Amino acid sequence: MMSLSSAAQSQPVVQPRQGLVDMLMEYLEVRYPNHSLGDHVLYVSVRRQRLFHVRAGRLLAEYEVATARNGLGAERDSYKTPTGLHRINGKLGDGVPLFGVLRDREYTGMINDPDSSDPDKDWITTRILWLDGLEPGVNKGGSVDSRERFIYIHGTANESSVGQPTSMGCVRMRNVDIVALFDGVPDGALVVILDN
Repeated sequence: MMSLSSAAQSQPVVQPRQGLVDMLMEYLEVRYPNHSLGDHVLYVSVRRQRLFHVRAGRLLAEYEVATARNGLGAERDSYKTPTGLHRINGKLGDGVPLFGVLRDREYTGMINDPDSSDPDKDWITTRILWLDGLEPGVNKGGSVDSRERFIYIHGTANESSVGQPTSMGCVRMRNVDIVALFDGVPDGALVVILDN
């Protein structure tokens, strides 16, 4: 039988991520001096497959995500996740039930059964945060425009895909996580997607 003290010792230690947040905020201030960072910043780390929600310079929440199977890039029809600075320009799906399927940003009335998800489904579920690129030639304008490419942070019908690069360009999240993020972040908040 394990003693109480050894059971306590075997618990995982949660390492604070504030150092990562501090470096991120310094990077954003230097890299984007003409953009006010505002109170909320979302940082998508492609290498870690994580989204960090920062508020007033402090880490508020961390979520597993899935970025593109095809890697990073901004070209139309590349099915890649664009990098750089974005902002949320539209929050859609308020009130849609968990696993509710959205098509053309409208609730279809259909609920996906999470236990029978086809791994190849790229259905958008529950909520959408629509991204607008802020860097001309990188993720804004012409054939690299994130908004025109319909790049979202959204819930997914295939939650088992979260944590690895499996999307078709968007940033996928688990449904309960996208609801929490949707409720906690304002329209207009900055989003930075980096390959680190």
